[in-house]
Amino acid sequence: MSVGIFGLPQAGKTTIFNAATRGAAAGGRSGRAGPNLGVVKVPDARLGVLAEMDHPKRIVHAEIEYLDVPAPAGGEGPKGISAEYLNVLGGCEALLMVCRAFRDPAVAHVQASVDPYRDAASLGLELLLTDIGVLERREARIETQLRSAKAIDRDALHREQTLLASIRAQLEDEVPVRAQKLPKEAGPLLQNFSLLSAKPLMIVFNIDEDDVGRTPEIEAEMAERLGSPAVALAAVSGKLETELAEMSPEDEAEFRVSLGAGEPGLDRTAVLCYGVLGLIAFLTTGPDETRAWAIRDGATALEAAGKIHTDIQRGFIRAEIVGYDDLVRAGGLPEARKQATLRSEGKGYVMRDGDVVNFLFNV
Repeated sequence: MSVGIFGLPQAGKTTIFNAATRGAAAGGRSGRAGPNLGVVKVPDARLGVLAEMDHPKRIVHAEIEYLDVPAPAGGEGPKGISAEYLNVLGGCEALLMVCRAFRDPAVAHVQASVDPYRDAASLGLELLLTDIGVLERREARIETQLRSAKAIDRDALHREQTLLASIRAQLEDEVPVRAQKLPKEAGPLLQNFSLLSAKPLMIVFNIDEDDVGRTPEIEAEMAERLGSPAVALAAVSGKLETELAEMSPEDEAEFRVSLGAGEPGLDRTAVLCYGVLGLIAFLTTGPDETRAWAIRDGATALEAAGKIHTDIQRGFIRAEIVGYDDLVRAGGLPEARKQATLRSEGKGYVMRDGDVVNFLFNV
C-alpha cells in the first residue's frame, strides 16, 4: 500500500517522512530531484506472540510505502502540490497531509502565521480544484465525442456526462469525492481518473515537542473540527520523533517514558493509515515464517489465498482458520484443533482481522 505525503513548504513533511521511515532524507528543496521513497513496517504485536510458539526463521510485517512529494517552488505561491507531481499522488492509494502546528521563528511560514486548521482547509481546497480540473477536461472531451458518436455509444457517453457533472457540482460545493454518495457504477469509472479527493486521507499536525503531552487534547479538537468519512487524524512532533528514531530501541523506550511521549507517534500513524485504507490483516505462521498479510476489509478466503500466491488461489481446496485469540488461548495449532476452534472454511468465507490461516490447495 502506498501513501503520498504532501503539504505546504516548511510544514515539516520530510521530517515526518524521516521519522516514519527512520531515514535521513534532505528537507527543503535542495537536492530534491523527485519524491523521497521509504518503506515502513506496520506494527503488529501478534506476530511476536505467534513467533514464540513456532520459532520461525523470520517475521514479516505488512508494509506501507511512503512517498514524500516536494512542495512547489516559491514562485507558485502557498500551494502544497506541484503540478509535476500530480501523477505521483494520483498513483498512491491514500494521501497524508502534513500541516504545520509548531512554532519556530527561524523557519518562516509561507502564510506568515501558524494556523494548521487554515492550512488543512487550503490544502483540502487544492485537492478539490485539482479534481474539478480533471473532470472539466473529461467533460469537454465527451462533448467533442458526442458530435461524431454512433447511436450505440451515445447513451454511455450521456450517462458518464451526467455522472461527472453531478460529482463536479458537489466538488464545487466543497464536498470531496470520498464523502459523496455515488451510485455503484461510479466506482469503475472514477478509477480511470485517480481523483485526489476520492482517496482516503490522513491529516497529521506537526506539533511542537512541548505540546506532546497535550496530544490527546489536540487530537480531540482535530476530530471535532476536521473529522469526516475516510479521514484519519493524528498529532505528531516530527522533530522529536526523528531524534528518538536515531536512538537504540532501549534508549528510545527510556526517553519516551521520561518525556511522557507514549508509543511512537509514527507507529500510530502507520496503523491509522492502515485503517483509513480499509485494510485488515490475516496471519500465517510456521517454522519458516510468521507473517501478516494486508487485505481489504470484506475480502474472501479465495482473495486472501491469492494475496499469498496465484497458484494457491487457483488450486484452492479449503482454508483452515483459527482466530488469533483462540489460538493463543489454546497454546498452538494442535491444541486449537483438539478444542475445535480450528475450523475449515470455503472460498466464500469473509476474512476477519487476526485470522490465522493455513490454505490447502492442489495445482
